Amino acid sequence: MELLVNGARHQVDASPDRTLLTVLRDELDLTGTKYGCGEGQCGACTVLIAGLPARACQTRAAAINGKAITTIEGLAKNGRLHPLQEAFLDQQAMQCGYCTPGMILSGVALLAKTANPSREEIIGAMQGNVCRCGTYPRIIAAIEAAGRRMKGAAA
Repeated sequence: MELLVNGARHQVDASPDRTLLTVLRDELDLTGTKYGCGEGQCGACTVLIAGLPARACQTRAAAINGKAITTIEGLAKNGRLHPLQEAFLDQQAMQCGYCTPGMILSGVALLAKTANPSREEIIGAMQGNVCRCGTYPRIIAAIEAAGRRMKGAAA
């Protein structure tokens, strides 16, 4: 099957029953996507498929053949972090960091849809992502800051 991951095409010889998570980690060596609960409940494995957040641990490889997939490794462009990655650093929105890739990708999807989300919209969009360290206020602040930064860059 052919996968389009982070803008690059990859031919992968993997069973269609395998999860996208295992293909990313084991076949493409993209280990930024984390295995959390394995049931699609924690959000640690969140990637973007055609720009929408999806749980890689629940997505079968056959379901994404040829669709554009973005992982945390694909966000930085030309050596520059995505504005939300920068905001996570600025706001110290991570502690252990395990949930961070999924949090960032869910936040990126929100910011692509809503340039200046309200606090309630952020909370709603992030409901499926669990941070065991409890840095939710800083995560919300990072998304707000990235939205402002992205809005200023677009002006």
